[in-house]
Amino acid sequence: MIKQVKTKKIYEIVAEQLTEMIKNSEFDVGDRLPSVQKLAEEFHVGRSAIREALSAMKAMGLIEIRQGEGTFVKKTDFDLSKTMIPSVMAHKDLQQLFQVRKFNETGAALLASLNRTDDDLAELAQILVEMKDAEGNGQLGERADIDFHMAIVNASKNDMLYRLMTTVSDTMKESMKEARQLFIYSDPQRMNELYDEHMKIYQAVKKQDADGAYKAMMDHIVGVESDLFRK
Repeated sequence: MIKQVKTKKIYEIVAEQLTEMIKNSEFDVGDRLPSVQKLAEEFHVGRSAIREALSAMKAMGLIEIRQGEGTFVKKTDFDLSKTMIPSVMAHKDLQQLFQVRKFNETGAALLASLNRTDDDLAELAQILVEMKDAEGNGQLGERADIDFHMAIVNASKNDMLYRLMTTVSDTMKESMKEARQLFIYSDPQRMNELYDEHMKIYQAVKKQDADGAYKAMMDHIVGVESDLFRK
């Protein structure tokens, strides 16, 4: 029986070529890889493909991210023929996931501005402190970000929306973990911008400004989407 040939995705091809370059000592352990923009130009692909390739390679332990420094080769002693590129959620699926976030989280922010309690505001304020303290630590920054969004949904006082967003949050967290830490939380300037975006959401919720909360959340989600998918 003839089996259907699976067409490789662009990011898989890029990851394999970068891996081959490391194997052939074009990059040695400790070497810094070119920027995402530079790699995109050299491979003649979009930056999103480079991000997905680097995310897969990081998951394989071939490269590492150093906060504020860049992406470096971590490992070269491997058999390329046995190397498997981990599956990453398809680009289309991630885009649809962001569409779900735009509908649900903007609505959650609007409801939170109307229904939040003093305890909700205290929790959000504490998470913002943790987010500020996490500057330079991508893992902690990501955790505070997720906690903030779930606290907003909790403040909406809509149990069904909370259950739905728990599922969406788990999917988003797992599918984008490497990409978020590589390309968002590793950038100190972007982390500062993210803090400001979350502060705007908090302030609108605190003031019970429904329109402002909706807009601030939409602006934030669109900005993160642009970070991850811009070409």
